Amino acid sequence: MVRISDSGIRIGQAAEALGVSVETLRRWEARGQLTTQRSAGGHRTLTLRELRRLLERRRQAARERPIVAQSARNRFSGIVSRVERDGLVAVVEVVSGPHRLVSLMTAEAAEELGLEPGSEAVCVVKATNVIVEVPAPGARGHAR
Repeated sequence: MVRISDSGIRIGQAAEALGVSVETLRRWEARGQLTTQRSAGGHRTLTLRELRRLLERRRQAARERPIVAQSARNRFSGIVSRVERDGLVAVVEVVSGPHRLVSLMTAEAAEELGLEPGSEAVCVVKATNVIVEVPAPGARGHAR
């Protein structure tokens, strides 16, 4: 847990929040990519504003990094047909050929992805269980 005091966030706490090492933060400081202050005891600290800036930069870098491989094999390219936001959650429906895929996600995720009806999207499905049903002989159509 990151504790914030009046003197700022200690460099070790900031490293933990950012998912990097203290040495990485020291290198960023030496390159001018990060601004720190010294506490009365001589410890490096960051302001909350600086930590937020670094977190946003890391989020942006993660979004800009393209996916080149993944373990999920069930990928459905399609068009978003419905987005319903309700408080903290969103229901997103994507039409992919004859398939309709529905995802329940956080409203924040739907917003960050810019999901709106008409948007292009790829649904990636990785299930731990797949149930196969067989219709009764002579039955027409398919079960839902």
